[in-house]
Amino acid sequence: MNTNTETHSSQKHTTFYPLRTYLELYVLLIRTSIKSSMQYKLNFFLGSFLAAFIQIAEFLMIAIVLHRFGAIQGWNIYEVGYLFSIMTLSKTVYRSIANEVHHLEKYLVSGDMDQLLTRPLPVLFTLLPQRFRIMLGEWLQGGFVFGWSIHGMMNSGQIGWIAVPQSLFVILTGAVLLFSIGLATATIGFWTTRISELQTFTEDAAGTAARFPLSLYPKWLAGMLLFVLPVGLVNYVPALYILRGEWGPWIFLIILLAAIGFLTLSLRFWKFGMTKYQSTGS
Repeated sequence: MNTNTETHSSQKHTTFYPLRTYLELYVLLIRTSIKSSMQYKLNFFLGSFLAAFIQIAEFLMIAIVLHRFGAIQGWNIYEVGYLFSIMTLSKTVYRSIANEVHHLEKYLVSGDMDQLLTRPLPVLFTLLPQRFRIMLGEWLQGGFVFGWSIHGMMNSGQIGWIAVPQSLFVILTGAVLLFSIGLATATIGFWTTRISELQTFTEDAAGTAARFPLSLYPKWLAGMLLFVLPVGLVNYVPALYILRGEWGPWIFLIILLAAIGFLTLSLRFWKFGMTKYQSTGS
């Protein structure tokens, strides 16, 4: 088995190009990945619409319960739909751009990580566009629920049009937060190799929990979803201001700083984890 020294040697050959060159290469890699996924167009579109239908049906189950009982902890059906859609769209942005971060385990197990190390580009940059996903089903589902929720609250006079650009900002910062959580979780794989069970907790379970108001949960769990795994900053915290007028517009600055802070920490953790990677020798 190769040692860390060999891994470091491979990393030393990384070439640094101007930012414009990186962007051009990134777009080229994404185009190549999309062409590959579109080889079977019927399968792609059918799978996308089925995925959207299944996920919309998932929200409809929640809507039926809310319609029967009226509200959850004071949150009405449109507000819960808003939380649901913001989380869905933020996760869709993250998984569209950096889907393979979530699937790093297969690179570590199969030895494909070694191939990324031999390329004259940073490993993370090379990993991001691999098997780029359009995720049409998730976009349709999230967009439908978002539009329906916003429309319902506008008709009732609860919010105005300013909520739309505010929500777009929240979706983008939310995608950064979810990416940061995913990257930090994936980095642990440099020590453990297997990370799928951990990802189920840090990404899937936490994201599902945050689709509902955090006020539903015990204080210790709500605190963890705000400060340890900050999924509550993706939708719940901004929704308190956008939908209910709590706190103030400064909350957007807090969310932006949190997104930058968690992204910086996760990138540094990734860089440190790379120094601990041991090649499979394949």
